[in-house]
Amino acid sequence: MATNQVTESAVRVEVENIGGIDEASSTLPPGVSVLTGENATNRTSFLTAIMAGLGSERASLKGDAERGSVTLEIDGTTYTRTVERQGETVTFGGDPFLDDPELAELFAFLLESNEARRTIARGDDLRELIMRPVDTDRIDAEIDSCKRERDEIDDELERLDRIENELPELEEERQETKEELDSTLEELDAVQDEIDAYDKDIEQSRSQKQELEAAFQRVRDARSELEDLEFDLETDRSTLEELESEQADLEDTLATADEPEESPDRLTGRIQELRDRKRKIDDTISELGSVINFNEEMLEDEGVSVELADEDSSGAPTDELLAADEMTCWTCGSSVSADELSTTLDRLRSLRADKLDERRGVESDIDELSEKRSDLREQRNALEQAEDRLETVESEIEATQERISDLESRIESKQEEVAELEAETESIEVDDHEDLLELHRESNELELRVENLESDLETLDTKIAEREEAIQKRDELEADREDVSQRLTDLRTRIEDLEAEAVEAFNTHMETLLDILEYENLDRIWIERRQERVREGRRKVEKTRFDLHIVRSATDGTAYEDTIEHLSESEREVTGLVFALAGYLVHDVHEQLPFILLDSLEAIDSNRIARLVEYFRTHAPYITVALLPEDAAALSDDYTYITSIDS
Repeated sequence: MATNQVTESAVRVEVENIGGIDEASSTLPPGVSVLTGENATNRTSFLTAIMAGLGSERASLKGDAERGSVTLEIDGTTYTRTVERQGETVTFGGDPFLDDPELAELFAFLLESNEARRTIARGDDLRELIMRPVDTDRIDAEIDSCKRERDEIDDELERLDRIENELPELEEERQETKEELDSTLEELDAVQDEIDAYDKDIEQSRSQKQELEAAFQRVRDARSELEDLEFDLETDRSTLEELESEQADLEDTLATADEPEESPDRLTGRIQELRDRKRKIDDTISELGSVINFNEEMLEDEGVSVELADEDSSGAPTDELLAADEMTCWTCGSSVSADELSTTLDRLRSLRADKLDERRGVESDIDELSEKRSDLREQRNALEQAEDRLETVESEIEATQERISDLESRIESKQEEVAELEAETESIEVDDHEDLLELHRESNELELRVENLESDLETLDTKIAEREEAIQKRDELEADREDVSQRLTDLRTRIEDLEAEAVEAFNTHMETLLDILEYENLDRIWIERRQERVREGRRKVEKTRFDLHIVRSATDGTAYEDTIEHLSESEREVTGLVFALAGYLVHDVHEQLPFILLDSLEAIDSNRIARLVEYFRTHAPYITVALLPEDAAALSDDYTYITSIDS
């Protein structure tokens, strides 16, 4: 719905070929405008014309016209609505006041066929109607998105908890590694000092020393390479063990998995059939709604007493229809009584209600099959993923086994190479050869150990730094989680708040109006909002219901609960109008549409109509009400009364 800010200035209305009107025009000032006239004077046609100008498509084209139009001038801006006959259908065009009239149709255009009024009268689902304009699917999607985001943050916070718990162990390991490194360096320094002492005492050629040093370096390099190969072998053996374990799990999963009981593609066909069926039902409901609305307007044919373009032709056909016991059916052309037409209209309403029930059943079947199809697809995808992963694991196992075999062969060769190099060093002759050789071997081992410890220390420093950096993000993550949780709470309560607000608005206005209207022995009419578990597809979910309660007093003063069926027609109509007013206020319709249109109030006595209109006047800048002269006589003289319209 477009947002339209309207200052309280007079609204000009011009109508051509709408309902029973040839040509009519009028001006509606702010406040209450009363369209007064006898039956069959096109009061309802004029109201439906205003509705069309505001955005509705419920107006009917005059039977003998090919084109009709409505023009509204509001705050200096002109809004137009055209209605044209194209073959068997009628199309609407132009630039009306509202882009989307849904809220107005439900809560502002309060003619006899208004759905809010009829919902009360029939005892239908009040909650469904009041919540219909709310995009609950979008809210549910946002809730799911927030849940996923919150779960991801929780997972990250749990990971940070694990990291924080690991830090003391890492710090302790780092300290032990540092102490071991310092101790090893001290040992290495001591051994180097002994080797230096031997170098000073031993009188030998420079070439022998160089040869001995080179031999020891070759041994050190070979041993380092051997350690690298052994580390790679250990890593691959660990990887092989993990892969073989995963292979066993996957084989067990595939061996015990059940084949899907039904093909998802087959369910897709059934779902499509149900959707096609639902579309046909929707078309039927829409056509029935159009027929019912049209027939209601034609049967009532109430409205403003208008001055037609051709003043000589005014009134005669209408007078004949009112005077006759029978009337001509506008659908088949035969002569039938008004009672027969009313009975037919009731059957059409009953048929539409049956179609609505049928559509709800089809929607439930679609939801159930869609959920089942989703489960089958997930089951099939899980099996396919397990099969693909098993194939990948088997390939990785084969490649790992090949690497292990190659590493074992290379390690064997490298061990032989180390043994040969050590033998080579032993063959070099120097004084005190055995002692010096042992010192060099010890030095070589200590140097390798220092290298490994320094590498371990560097790795531990990196791990600790990474964890400390990650932990620093905790405050930010916790703030994000709080924001997401608040957003989730707001989304969850948005619908609940709107429901509660609607119930409170209805109960408050109903209580006030019952005091104002003073119905005998009718103490209270109120809505109770409650939760119940219902089946939705294959699951049971919590759903909200609006239960209408009616409390009366017996002659002895005892209070008892009554039902909607026992309300008088006047009481039912007032209840329906208050329910519509609650929707008008809760959905802030007044911010986009400052109009309320009222019609078919004859079931309410004149004095109560006057009080009801006065109450509605305080909630919308423009109230337009169609009344019989005897009912209009009870209203305030401060209102604007329209008994004729200049052509």
